[in-house]
Amino acid sequence: MPSRTFSRARLGAVALAAFVGGVIIAAGFNLTPFGYAQQRTSTKPPSQVVQPLADLSNGFVSIAQHVTPAVVQITTETEAKQPRTQGGQQFPPGMEQFFRQFEPQQQGPQEGMGSGFIVSPDGYILTNNHVVQGADKVTVTMLDRRQFTAKVIGRDPTTDVAVIKINGNDFPTVSLGDDADAKVGEWVLAIGNPLGFDFTVTAGIVSAKGRGGQLTQLYSSKYAIVDYIQTDAAINPGNSGGPLVNIRGEVIGINSAIASPTGYYAGYGFAIPISLAKNVMNDIIKYGHVRQPILGVAIQNVDPATAKAAGLDSIHGALVGGASAGTDSPAARAGIEPGDVIIALDGKTIDRTAELQRMIRQHQPGDVVDVTVMRYGKKMSFKVKLGEAPSDSDVASNDSGNGGSHPEPAAWQKLGITVKPLSSDQVASLNAAGVQRGLLVTDVSVTGAAFQKLAPNQDILVKVLNPANRALRTDADLNAALAQVGKDQVISLLVYNTRLKETRVVNLATGDGS
Repeated sequence: MPSRTFSRARLGAVALAAFVGGVIIAAGFNLTPFGYAQQRTSTKPPSQVVQPLADLSNGFVSIAQHVTPAVVQITTETEAKQPRTQGGQQFPPGMEQFFRQFEPQQQGPQEGMGSGFIVSPDGYILTNNHVVQGADKVTVTMLDRRQFTAKVIGRDPTTDVAVIKINGNDFPTVSLGDDADAKVGEWVLAIGNPLGFDFTVTAGIVSAKGRGGQLTQLYSSKYAIVDYIQTDAAINPGNSGGPLVNIRGEVIGINSAIASPTGYYAGYGFAIPISLAKNVMNDIIKYGHVRQPILGVAIQNVDPATAKAAGLDSIHGALVGGASAGTDSPAARAGIEPGDVIIALDGKTIDRTAELQRMIRQHQPGDVVDVTVMRYGKKMSFKVKLGEAPSDSDVASNDSGNGGSHPEPAAWQKLGITVKPLSSDQVASLNAAGVQRGLLVTDVSVTGAAFQKLAPNQDILVKVLNPANRALRTDADLNAALAQVGKDQVISLLVYNTRLKETRVVNLATGDGS
């Protein structure tokens, strides 16, 4: 999937104006005497000047060699929407082919590409939620060209973090660092698969920390945590999910977004802090979903007027706007009111809203935290028992988009179809010999075994012929038959087509159901 972007319409103009203005000002102060570089000689021997550069270059080489084997290319396939045709549609005799050309044609799967990195020898991989969201098939390619089909373990739209897994052991892994120790100006490397150029390494510095602002536009959830590391290491579509690595070879972020007027690298890239990603990953692996703790208040950054009203000496903290809509607010129950400015959590100073969100995210629902606020010149403290964000699809979701609680039916897993039983009235209306019951095929996956062999809303599964002779009346009948069919085995079905008004035998090789 491409790295996510947001519009910066005047970015190029501002950058050009700043550059030109800088040159003019420098020239005005005689700070740009062109040619001085040729006229002056270094006071240090050449070896003393070159050696630090050689050391830095060798450091980059060492980091790339150490980290890149654990970086993966992620390719996704998402099936196009299956066009629906009306069951029993009739055409004038001899004109079938003429009218058929006007029917909607089935489109092939849509493909996307992103990056990820292996965090455990048994194959757990961190990447972005937007890389794998909605994907029907996820394929992982390693530096040594090995390929694996990956399973999405869980994903979190509120942080844009996802965890996928490949089967195996002794995979190369990355070392996870601490983004809190990263300082603006430090060297970093971005590794990933931009624009189809696999396993590319780019270098830059940490340009800023705590970036939010317009980046909040990338999220639809009110529980989103937007607190990015900014870097000028080149990041392009395809880099999403790859690691941002410090000079010690430790991952400090997940490359996730770029700011660009064109959608391609313009000098501004953003990475999710690894400390936040680790918390999400641990929840997904341990619980199967993200348990997001909340104070239950709407917050915003403090401006000068708010700081003055609150009685603050400096502009910092998170302004409470009120209880979050649709929640039983833990903060409100504890006594926190609209207009309060949260200035500390468990004794640690809060500079901005994203910092408060991250500190809350390091806890679990049910934990009790100490919240310090300023209320119009009065400093107050409250103990708040954290709640849990609603467990709907906007907050966190598991593989297959079903939250992990309702696994896909065997018919979808093994054949790539969905079905529904026919009613007695529907069977009677068919007036078809030998069809007393059956299962109407309602959807066919373009990546499943039944693609182009079964037609949705036309074909009726009447009977399983092999491995068991079983009439199909309910979903359970089909699932029971599929339970007897292993990976790469064939199931034979008797199928009635409502348009052609005839039966046929369809043989399908099943998938592995994983």
